[in-house]
Amino acid sequence: MPETWRYRGQTIDREQLAFLREFIAAHPDSSRWKLSRQLCEALGWKQANGALRDVVCRGLLLLLERAGEIALPPVRRLIPGQCRNTRLPPEPFLIDTTPLVMPLSALGGIEIQPVRRTADEPLFNGLMEQYHYLGYEQPVGEHLKYLAWARGARPVAALAWSSSPRHLGARGTATSAGASRRGSGTFI
Repeated sequence: MPETWRYRGQTIDREQLAFLREFIAAHPDSSRWKLSRQLCEALGWKQANGALRDVVCRGLLLLLERAGEIALPPVRRLIPGQCRNTRLPPEPFLIDTTPLVMPLSALGGIEIQPVRRTADEPLFNGLMEQYHYLGYEQPVGEHLKYLAWARGARPVAALAWSSSPRHLGARGTATSAGASRRGSGTFI
C-alpha cells in the first residue's frame, strides 16, 4: 500500500486517511453526495470561485474505496444516463447517400450550421454513430457540433470539437495556452 495517495491536486497521507475513516464513521446517515460536501467544508476544499470541490472529493473517495482504504455508504440512487454502458446509442437516420456527381460549382454553397441544443442535434448524433468509424461518444466538457448542408436540404458532413483535457497544454504553433481543441468529423 502506498504511503500517500494523489488525486487531482490533493495529497492524502496515512494521517488524513485515518481522519477520512473517522469522518465517514461519524456521518453514517450521509449519502455519498452529502458526505463529499461535508468533507469539503470540514477541510476547506474550495475552488478559486469559492465553490466546494465536491466532485473532486467524490472522485478521491471512490479511488480510495476501490483501493480498499475506506468504506463508503452504499449508493442510494442511480441517475439514468450517468453510466456509459447504460446510455443508448443514438438512433440512425435515413438520409440520401447517393453520390453527388457534379462539378463543385454546380453544387452551390455549403451551409454550415451549429446544431448543439437544437432540433438537429439528434440528427448529428445519429449520423456520427452511423458513419464515423469510431461511432458516437458524448463529448465531455465544452464542445461544438456542426452540420454542413448541401443545397440547403442534405447533410454532407458532421463536425465536432471539444475542449482538451485539463492536464494537456496547448499543442501546435497556432494555439495559445489553454486553447487546445480536439476535433472529430465525418463526411457522409
